[in-house]
Amino acid sequence: MNPKYILVLVFGLLFFQGNAQEVNWLTWEEAVEHTATDKNPKKVFIDVYTDWCGWCKKMDKDTFQNPEVAAYMSENYYMVKLDGEGPDPIEFKGKTYKFVPSGRKGYHELAAALMQGRLSYPTTIFLDEEMNMLSPVPGYQKPEPFLNIARYFGDNIYKEKDWKTYSGQVK
Repeated sequence: MNPKYILVLVFGLLFFQGNAQEVNWLTWEEAVEHTATDKNPKKVFIDVYTDWCGWCKKMDKDTFQNPEVAAYMSENYYMVKLDGEGPDPIEFKGKTYKFVPSGRKGYHELAAALMQGRLSYPTTIFLDEEMNMLSPVPGYQKPEPFLNIARYFGDNIYKEKDWKTYSGQVK
């Protein structure tokens, strides 16, 4: 191979890698800590997933690794991954949420509470800066529709317009 091509390839890869936006996933505890101690806390975004969920993996790859999505989310949210079947107890607002064995696997009580009892994966959850529920959003979301939802909450549009007006469903 021509040395010029190798050099161009190496610089191209370095440039791409340097410009790639990475999502900084936090634990639940880290997000709670940030909302309690940061001077200007962000909203909280939770990706509720399971290890066996193919659509969860697809959303990780297609949506959360999209540079525009990753940049917006990192700037506006503390981002948390929550295993909907995770075994570890989680403390939140004075209550301990635990894993509940059920069927072949089971579920985590916090995931079930955040998803309002609808155990569907993936489900993304949007919380305000004080960790109050804004909305669960069930199902796989492509980058552009996901970004519209994230901006609706992240830019506080939800305080001025309802979702149907914002999303163009009402004319």
